[in-house]
Amino acid sequence: MAAKKITVLFLPEGTRRVRQIEISKALLVLLPLFLLSGALLLAAVIRDYLVIKKDLPRLAHLYKENKQQKEQLIAFSREIDRVGKSLTELKKLDHRLRAMVNLETRDDHTQFLGIGGSEPAVVNQGSHGEKAQRRLVRMMHQSLGDIRDEISLQKTEKLELSKFLETQKSVLGSTPSIWPTRGWVSSTFGRRVSPFTNEREFHSGLDISSRTHSPIVAPADGVVAETGTDYGYGRIIHLNHGYGLKTKYAHLDKILVKVGQRVKRGQQIATVGSTGRTTGPHLHYEVHLNGVPVDPLRYILN
Repeated sequence: MAAKKITVLFLPEGTRRVRQIEISKALLVLLPLFLLSGALLLAAVIRDYLVIKKDLPRLAHLYKENKQQKEQLIAFSREIDRVGKSLTELKKLDHRLRAMVNLETRDDHTQFLGIGGSEPAVVNQGSHGEKAQRRLVRMMHQSLGDIRDEISLQKTEKLELSKFLETQKSVLGSTPSIWPTRGWVSSTFGRRVSPFTNEREFHSGLDISSRTHSPIVAPADGVVAETGTDYGYGRIIHLNHGYGLKTKYAHLDKILVKVGQRVKRGQQIATVGSTGRTTGPHLHYEVHLNGVPVDPLRYILN
């Protein structure tokens, strides 16, 4: 059965011929639906356009902000890289210092994760991929973890080195390294001929001839362990310097310190005299290491 149609006549003015168009009733019914759908679609497009146009300033701001954040992230990663390299240099210096003072050094060949120089593809300004940025962030976290661990280890090692150097400073301060008085050496340490018996004997110290009342100073930091008088040595002083080191001073004229008193290197403790068994004014000076007399000249630096 043929579809029903509607005939539309066009009646022009004048003598022109009449025109007619036949339109299917189904098309006539669907045409308003098409027009309505087109209008709705156009309205949706216009609405989306207006929304996007309204958001354009905000999107531009977000783009600019994202670009700045990426630049900051790259700058931060390069700064982490520089800090890591500085810590590596500090670690090398620490190894050299510990080797100089004969301290054990850790066998560590770990290098910090390079971000700036060793990963150009990650820090390249033109790289906008999220994958590259996530990789960069992971590397930064790993490097920061390495730096934290190294700082903690360096702190422990510096405390150990500081403690060792403080001990060495104390040892050096307790070492009798200067002349106890000015004068000339009239008798050295070791075997000699006795000026009283003309026989060979062991001389346990150093005789330094000087004028009476010349000052005698402590050659190192220490504590006065004993003062008094001995038949052969006259007036005497014993100093305890610690670390097994002790010194003895004999034939003194005047004692200027008391038992238990702490003295510093260069501090005057007595004056030169000729008390006891002696042939003239001089200082008899002894150094004992762990109870055994040793040559004082081994310790005097000048």
